[in-house]
Amino acid sequence: MSTMDIKTPKDVTLTASVPAHSFSTGQDIDLLALLDVLWSARKRILAFVLGFALAGLAVSLLLPQKWTSNAVITPAERTQLMPLNTLLATMRVLGVDNKSDNTALFNLFIKKFNSTVLLEEYVKSSPELMEQLKETDVDPIELHRAVVTIAERMKAVDDASNKKENNSLYNSWTLSFTGPDAAEAQAILAGYIKFVSAQVVKQTMTSLHENVTMKLQTEKQRLELDRAQLENAKNTKIKRLNYSLQVAQAAGINKPVYSNGQMIKDDPDFSVTLGTEGINKKLEIEKSIKDVSELNADILNREYLLKQLEALNITDVDFPVVNYQLEPSLPIKKDGPGKSLIILLAALLGGAIACGTVLLQSARESRRATLLLEESAL
Repeated sequence: MSTMDIKTPKDVTLTASVPAHSFSTGQDIDLLALLDVLWSARKRILAFVLGFALAGLAVSLLLPQKWTSNAVITPAERTQLMPLNTLLATMRVLGVDNKSDNTALFNLFIKKFNSTVLLEEYVKSSPELMEQLKETDVDPIELHRAVVTIAERMKAVDDASNKKENNSLYNSWTLSFTGPDAAEAQAILAGYIKFVSAQVVKQTMTSLHENVTMKLQTEKQRLELDRAQLENAKNTKIKRLNYSLQVAQAAGINKPVYSNGQMIKDDPDFSVTLGTEGINKKLEIEKSIKDVSELNADILNREYLLKQLEALNITDVDFPVVNYQLEPSLPIKKDGPGKSLIILLAALLGGAIACGTVLLQSARESRRATLLLEESAL
């Protein structure tokens, strides 16, 4: 048998033994062969897709729910601060220093809203939150951790910082809180805003009360000092009149010198021009004055001011701190990807993994068959 006769059967066997699902010829890829392989494993791929879709459904159900309630606030309007402005006007008239206005109140509100200490006070004062924290009130460390967690979800953002050019005609802030339940997130945000507003009102009233108290103390001390000065001036005048009386008696001047046409050069220290009769009468009047403020208009005016300050009542004044552009909202859509999107992505991932696995397995089988043919050909 010749060499040609021996090789021909082997070539025929090699060609016939190549797997039907081989999809690569040289450097080319047969797309129809790929689709044929995938179609042959369609049940397996479908099982992967369904399995991953169910896994995505489970993940979407196990993921923590996040709902964010938002509120947009601006400084309170002047008309809303009418009770406070009326009090401030009265205080300014009485000379009491105060710097409270809608901008100052708004800045104080933002400062307190971002205070972790104040947030902890709110958590302790809220029965709903303490019920959720359960026994954390007896464990300061756990309570602090819970407060830190809540603080991370309570945010205040200046709306001007989110704009490249601040062309807004007013200053607004967005307050937000993210919670596991929509109604709960709204309630916590609204409750905390109300709590902080009450603290701002309380601090403002306390500050105004302290200013009035300091003004009262200052006016009382100044009034006592001025009274002492007037009393000393009265005593000094009485002593001078006594000395003047002695000098007039020694000089024999009984009548006022300007009443009888006499000309006399008066003593610069002890005046004698009134004569003994005039000096005695003036001395009698000075000694009869019991209250030195009777003849001093400044003292009388300041006593009236003191009475007005004592009658000033600032304990019952209430006013809004912020103005709502958007009240704490009830979230209608939870944060993060929706359940449908998670299931769809999981199904796509499962399909991609299944197709890759099938094609890889098919390629390995094709490679194995090719190696076996090559070994048999040698």
